[in-house]
Amino acid sequence: MRILRIAAGVEAASLAALLINLCTAHLRVITTLGGPLHGMAYLVVIAITFATTRSPAARWCAVIPGVGGLLAVRKIPISPRKTRGPIRTNRL
Repeated sequence: MRILRIAAGVEAASLAALLINLCTAHLRVITTLGGPLHGMAYLVVIAITFATTRSPAARWCAVIPGVGGLLAVRKIPISPRKTRGPIRTNRL
């Protein structure tokens, strides 16, 4: 889940940076670095979502470019962790 959250954030941030660059300075270096970064984050979001959940809603959200990862994180049901009791030792 942590990797999915990170990839979703990178996907959204890189898309925002690309769009801001497009509307303002249109620097080639930002486009050259941001495009592949956004594409890789998008693919990671899709792959992790499909590998970790069977929720159709989360899977459909994951394929939306830009904000799909953030939406998929919200759609994935979070199960509570199984907690173990205190560690007991046989010390005298």
